[in-house]
This record gives sequence, structure tokens and C-alpha cells, in this order.
Amino acid sequence: MSLPQIITPKPEETTPAFKFRKLNFYHLPALETYSILALLFLFLPAIMLVVLSFNSNTTGVFPLEGFTLKWYSKALENKILWPALKNSLIIAFGTASVSALIGTPAAFGLIRYSFPFKNLLRTILTIPMSLPTLLIGVSLLSFFAFLSFPRSLLTVIIGHVVYCVPYMVLVVSARLTEFDFSIEEAAQDLGATPAQTFWQITFPLIRPTVIGAMLLVFAQSFDMFVISFFNIGAQSTLPMVIWSMMRIGINPSLNALGSMIMGLSILLLILANRFGGIKFGGV
Repeated sequence: MSLPQIITPKPEETTPAFKFRKLNFYHLPALETYSILALLFLFLPAIMLVVLSFNSNTTGVFPLEGFTLKWYSKALENKILWPALKNSLIIAFGTASVSALIGTPAAFGLIRYSFPFKNLLRTILTIPMSLPTLLIGVSLLSFFAFLSFPRSLLTVIIGHVVYCVPYMVLVVSARLTEFDFSIEEAAQDLGATPAQTFWQITFPLIRPTVIGAMLLVFAQSFDMFVISFFNIGAQSTLPMVIWSMMRIGINPSLNALGSMIMGLSILLLILANRFGGIKFGGV
């Protein structure tokens, strides 16, 4: 004898009043057009700089008369640029190194330990990057004058470090928030000293991020003008030489020089992204 089958009525399907749809960028012509115009506004001057650097016209303006590389050779033949380039490289390398020595331990302290006024200290560390470089440059000039400290490449490095350390702290802190500190505890349980744990376990894992942050700071320092202008004394950096050359007029060799500097900055950002995992775009 089979048991009677109980049939339960199905609930009536209700159609929701509103359905969420995935936002497709390409289905929004107005937003797409606005984004293209915004990108053109940001990058068109840089694109024009590169285009005019290959123009054979001696005035460096439109219309384009032909393709040439002579402005690049003339820019490289300028003997004034090489000492300035040397100073810029010294300052940028010194800034990146000192920023790493200061910013990396600071990031460890902010992420790993809890102490009073921690959030206040984190805010104070990020203040320099939000201040105008003019304000930082004038303040440092007054400070060095008060101490009767002669202006030199060292004072420029100090000024750049003040501005660039927050970048190092933020980048390394972002990496340490994802770091598993139980690895250090396991290494110490196996007999490793704190120094051995740091140099053989912790630092190799965060080294790519530190190198990427140093490249980012290097690019920031290499292109910095205002802080260098107020604190360098009798010497010059490459941005300062370019500024002095522009005072007597823009020539095509300046376009070529600017294109090479922009290419170096882009290369450093690509290397920072490649070796440090620093993302400059969207997800």
C-alpha cells in the first residue's frame, strides 16, 4: 500500500520591483566621452612635448616640418647639464636611501605595536606630503639660516627626505598590514634571534616593497624643484637648469630634454610597479 503523496502548492513567484544591473562603462557614452576628455586634458601637454621634440622646425612649434633626432643630440651635448644631472642623481639616491632607513622602521612601529597617540603620530607623519613644497622649502631655508648651516646638497637631501618619508611609510605600511607576523614567532621558536629573524625571514619578504618605494621616492626627488631651489646654495640640479634655460625662451632641445626626463620618471614608476608591487591604476 503506497502512502498518499502530499503535494504542497508552490508559492507564487514575485517579480522584484527593481533589479540591479551591472554598470557597464562602455554603455555610457557620456561618461566615456567625459573620461576621454579628462585624460586628454591631463596627458595632452606631455604628448605634445614629445611630439615637438622630434620636429625639425627650429622654433619648436606647429606645423611639423619633419622628423629629426638632432635636438636630442644637442641636449646631450650641453655641458651645463651634466654637473646638474650628477647633483640630481646624488640627491635622489641619498633621499631614497635615507627615506628607506627612516620610513621602514617607522612603518614597522606603526603597524606592529600599539602605544598611546598612535593615530596622532600617523597623522603627523603624513603632514609633509600634504603641505605645499613652497612652504617646506621656505621653512627649511629659515631653519638652516637660524642654525647658520651652509646650504649644499646635504641640505637639499634633508629637505627632500622631510617631504618623501611619508611616501615610504605609507607604501611599507600597506605591505605590512598583509604580513603574517606568526612567521617571525615560528622562526624564534626554532631558535632564531630577533636579528636573524628580521634579516633572514622578514626583510626578504618585504624587500620588493621597500625597493619599489625607494624607486618611487627617487622619482619624486629627481623631479623636485622648489625645495631644491631654496636650499641648494651655489649649485644646481637638473630641474633648476631647465628652469633657467626656459627664462630666455623655449627651444626644441628643451623639449627633447623634458621628454628624456619624463621617460626616466615613467621607467622608475614601471620598475616600482614591477619589483615593489606598487599599483598606480585601478583594480
